[in-house]
Amino acid sequence: MNIKKTIDKVPGGLMLVPLILGALCKTFYPEAGKYFGSFTNGLVSGTVPILAVWFFCMGATIDLRATGTVLRKSGNLVIVKTLIAWAATYAAAQFLPIEGVQAGLFAGFSALAICAAMDMTNGGLYAAVMQQYGTKEEAGAFVLMSIESGPLVSMFILGAAGVATFEPHLFVGAVLPFLVGFLLGNLDKDLKDFFGKCVHTLIPFIGFALGNGIDLHVIAQTGLGGILLGVIVIIITGIPLMLADKLIGGGNGTAGLAASSTAGAAVANPMIIAEMVPAFKPAAAAATSLVAAACLTTAILVPILTGIWAKRVRSAAPAPLPVEKLQAAE
Repeated sequence: MNIKKTIDKVPGGLMLVPLILGALCKTFYPEAGKYFGSFTNGLVSGTVPILAVWFFCMGATIDLRATGTVLRKSGNLVIVKTLIAWAATYAAAQFLPIEGVQAGLFAGFSALAICAAMDMTNGGLYAAVMQQYGTKEEAGAFVLMSIESGPLVSMFILGAAGVATFEPHLFVGAVLPFLVGFLLGNLDKDLKDFFGKCVHTLIPFIGFALGNGIDLHVIAQTGLGGILLGVIVIIITGIPLMLADKLIGGGNGTAGLAASSTAGAAVANPMIIAEMVPAFKPAAAAATSLVAAACLTTAILVPILTGIWAKRVRSAAPAPLPVEKLQAAE
């Protein structure tokens, strides 16, 4: 059976196929992890420890000479996406009621839902997709994306600066495994090769664990609205991110498209923000459902679109000259 070859034919399949399997497990057997317990539960619910090991191993593969590329990619994508989310949220606040639209195709849409869906990139998904279609340095750009985690950036975007507090040690904790791996990999080439072998191997496990945080019933609850929000996120953030990746980051647009997703952690933001700012409470429940659906929609579409774009870019690149012609030119 050519299972691996079949999965490889699916754009982003190494991440996408296990993610869908995980989502099916969460939807139809939500207690499977607890029922089996032990190591099975670890695979089902172990997103954080699996990502921690993966980030460590990825850090070990990054060469010290490439850190400028990593920081340029990270800062570029984070700043541009935050600005886009702010612009979209500002525009939504001018036309949508604070409690959200009450009926129709856009039911539940609010500035809160749009902000939560747009301002956080799914870092694990981005890194996995770029590990498959980009460079190690581009995959390592997830580092500064940790800044987007939690409600802090959303609060700033919504004009509630000062309500939430940001503890620096949490950011340090998010990047520490990567930095330790980076240090060891640059100190010892053997360690770099040893840990580097694990990067691709762990991708299916990350996908399955991420999928187990997604309930497919959310799509039914939100109707087409959640799917529409996910598509809007990809279009509104994806196009500017691709341009920024090309013009500022020196890439080919692949990294920008891979960053146009909604993070799973963003699902919790509407409720958290509503507790801090009571004016958002009427919109919080609908926003949560919409953001969850957008997260699933982007998790499926972004790897596919990124794979298609990456293959298109590669096919359009000029083919290298044959050795004979190079020698003749010399």
